[in-house]
Amino acid sequence: MRTSGPWGNPLDHPGVARALKRYVQVVRGRLPPLHQVAASTPAPFSPGQSTEELWRTHQRALEGETRGEPLAEGTLLDLKAELARRIMSSCAFCERRCGVDRLGGERGFCGAGDKFTLYSAFPHLGEEPELVPSGTLFTGGCSIRCLHCQNWDISQWASRGVEMGPREMARQMEKLERRGCINLNLVGGDPTPYLWHWLEAFKQARVSIPMVWNSNSYYSPESARLLAGFADLYLLDFKYGNNECAEELSQAPGYWEACTRNHLEAARHGELIVRVLVLPGHNHCCTRPILEWIARNLGPGTRVNLMFQYRPEWRAPQHPTLKRRLTAQEIAEAREMAREAGLRNLVR
Repeated sequence: MRTSGPWGNPLDHPGVARALKRYVQVVRGRLPPLHQVAASTPAPFSPGQSTEELWRTHQRALEGETRGEPLAEGTLLDLKAELARRIMSSCAFCERRCGVDRLGGERGFCGAGDKFTLYSAFPHLGEEPELVPSGTLFTGGCSIRCLHCQNWDISQWASRGVEMGPREMARQMEKLERRGCINLNLVGGDPTPYLWHWLEAFKQARVSIPMVWNSNSYYSPESARLLAGFADLYLLDFKYGNNECAEELSQAPGYWEACTRNHLEAARHGELIVRVLVLPGHNHCCTRPILEWIARNLGPGTRVNLMFQYRPEWRAPQHPTLKRRLTAQEIAEAREMAREAGLRNLVR
């Protein structure tokens, strides 16, 4: 593992040790990842039960209860996969809720189908220090459409990935663990359209490292419920401080409500790193309200990556505020905003 700063191992950094206590224990082999916990948690159900009944069983299993139908069997991971499969027939994984039948071959806004489309799987050395080496799995498609997307060839299907099923993806995950990765980092695009696929892959994968849910935060309440007790670490973007900027720059109506709701759910059910990409000309409308919301609602010790690597990609050069890089003044201003908000656990 890469060393960093006076603590040597990034997992020993005081901010990491406090904010990501369970994640650190899982990486060090002292606790099981949540996907293993879910795979061993009884959640008896029958395929003939209604979706409402399955959600009630799901909640009881999360709370440690194991009541079920006589002669029924199943684990919490099995139950999550069955609920996600049902969502596939009228897709509602993201906040957009297209309602298309993906099992029947339809595709919604994100363009994802009934199989994974994998673009790359490799040990990433450029993530937050406590995640490195991170076993990144880049899948195609996205639930929003950022004008400045740095992975636009993946998110907008401009290049070709490889279609595969859950069993093949499970083998990719196992290879990453064998290569020394300390986590499995589900990214894209965005991982949300493939939530059913991911659950099925983890059912088949023999891996013992934690799962990182690396998302744009624009997912539905149903997806948040499925992630509870499955995702060890949420690596969530907090892109905009208001819905107007979200709609203009990412075609993401209702982003603020979805994003804040999902950050709260992430903090409730797992551990959290928040990524805030500072955009040119958006410190006062976005950066400040985001940082203040994090400090007020998640706490000043929240692990926050205030990111300054913005560059005008894809359609950004056509937009008046996005066509340039950040100025030194904007970077200094954003750092001061974090200090004024009281945030004291920034990724360095």
